[in-house]
Amino acid sequence: MEEATLASADFGLMLRQNDPGHSVQDLLKFDHQCIEALHAGFSTLWLEDHLQVGGTDELECLTTLSYLAAQYPQFKIGSMVVSQSYRNPALLAKMIANLQVLTGGRVILGLGAGWKEDEYRAYGYPFPSVKVRMEELEETIHIVRAMWSAQQPATFEGQHYQIHDAYCAPQPSPAVPLLIGGGGEQRTLAIVARYADMWNFNSCTVEEYARKLNILKQHCEKIGRDPGEIKLTYLSTLSVSADANKVKRNASKHFIAGSAEEVTHELQQFVKIGVTHFLFRILDLESLEYFVKHVVPNFS
Repeated sequence: MEEATLASADFGLMLRQNDPGHSVQDLLKFDHQCIEALHAGFSTLWLEDHLQVGGTDELECLTTLSYLAAQYPQFKIGSMVVSQSYRNPALLAKMIANLQVLTGGRVILGLGAGWKEDEYRAYGYPFPSVKVRMEELEETIHIVRAMWSAQQPATFEGQHYQIHDAYCAPQPSPAVPLLIGGGGEQRTLAIVARYADMWNFNSCTVEEYARKLNILKQHCEKIGRDPGEIKLTYLSTLSVSADANKVKRNASKHFIAGSAEEVTHELQQFVKIGVTHFLFRILDLESLEYFVKHVVPNFS
């Protein structure tokens, strides 16, 4: 490579959500093949929190991550991201705490306000305005943190959610990192500044990520928080090959795509602004294997 390694970074695999026409057996086979292709440099496995894609087989997030944590103890597991609306906040806190104990501390809770209206309607959840869902997200964070506090039992009275004398035992140990994803400049990034241990923004250029990061830093400055306390992560779709004809790009969503040299250079630009963990959706196994062999070693 022409550019020397700037700093270390590590990588995560975003497991595939299913496509129409493929069974759950097809999905699991592909995900297992991808996981088996990972080597040093990959430290995390992630899954989105969706409930249905029509009649296509769809794996539920937290039960699937529990299965994968047992299958692959060398990896941390994370949700990208759990919809706060789909589970009672106290129950979510209990489930994640339990999983943290059972995995020996390998869980990352990615949490979001929720957005997929068809799932809400199909499963009978109310679908309030963005404003209300953001308020619910903030209250969920308060409840989760209260449930994980040493001061038990936990009580919280919010506008949307309440708990009364709730115990969470065993407590999660070590503490579960809280990741919040999104780039909403007024609400989401303000919540990231107040509460998050990790932040994710996805499928954008390095210039757009840097712009959002600057806004996040402004929110941190307003409340007196050091933005360096927040671990920066980036999610995109990966397509890398020595054959330019095999590289896939998307006109509406930014992919990390190109030759090994091009991909390395672009990732180094993200590292320059502080990103230390990259998550990738994988289109095909060949691209992943090429990335593992020819790009990952540049960031070790």
